[in-house]
Amino acid sequence: MTRYYSEEQTITTVSRLTPTRLSTYVKHEFLSPATSKDGPVYTAADLARIELICDLSDQFDLKEDALGVVLSLIDQLHGVRGELRRVMVAIEEQPVEVRDRIMTALS
Repeated sequence: MTRYYSEEQTITTVSRLTPTRLSTYVKHEFLSPATSKDGPVYTAADLARIELICDLSDQFDLKEDALGVVLSLIDQLHGVRGELRRVMVAIEEQPVEVRDRIMTALS
């Protein structure tokens, strides 16, 4: 079961987050909160992403434009990792001789 955090709970949980920051992150589409009858809600994954955005913003002094580029690259890398994982599973499911040919081709 997914736990959802209200805006207030999110701001309380992520110590560096302010209402203004959260609003900016949503406005720039760095986050896509789900909606409930009580308003926007955030998942644990959203909270981790908020922590990352705060880190990038604070530690590297990245502004919104640069944050958008960096987050896009991170999202793309995450997607490629998932695709690579699926390829590896598909290879592992092949007969030994097929796996050996694949490994030879990659060498």
